[in-house]
Amino acid sequence: MSRLLHRAFPLFGRLAGLAVLVLITAVTATPARAAEDVVHFGNSIEVGPNQHIHDAVCFFCSVNIHGEAGHDIVVFFGSVHIDGKAEHDVVDFFGDVRLEDGSSIRHDLVNFFGSTWLGADASVGQDAVVMFGSLHEESSASVGKNQVVQPGFVFWGPFLVIFLVVALVVRETRRSRHMRMLRGY
Repeated sequence: MSRLLHRAFPLFGRLAGLAVLVLITAVTATPARAAEDVVHFGNSIEVGPNQHIHDAVCFFCSVNIHGEAGHDIVVFFGSVHIDGKAEHDVVDFFGDVRLEDGSSIRHDLVNFFGSTWLGADASVGQDAVVMFGSLHEESSASVGKNQVVQPGFVFWGPFLVIFLVVALVVRETRRSRHMRMLRGY
């Protein structure tokens, strides 16, 4: 019994020390200041004229900015519509990005697997990257630095080739097996 207690107390001491450490960390932690940050899941984010948000993060929904976004806009499986200003970056995965006439993104625009449309006098301050999608822009639209567009067929093309090769192999295997069965009769 003495041996069991001797082994249990060091473990108890370690667990008590860990609990005290967690308690001190929880008490002294600085609270996050995200009063103007908006994070939604399945519910679109709407920013009206003369309204301001800091960051917008949206999963399975869209972000519509008619006012100003002070920092980043990140969307997964939804679209971004800007009829105002985005002061930092706009990133969209599996959705479309649309900048209305005279709208602006101060830093970077990144869009994966979607189309991007830049209206008349719309501007992107730094880089515009459209991966596996398309970019449509008016002649008066501007991109400050680099503009990279990788069309969708670059991504989907190899998958199509692989699919066709696999389909051909399966078809020929089935056909040869069927022919062997017929020869057996």
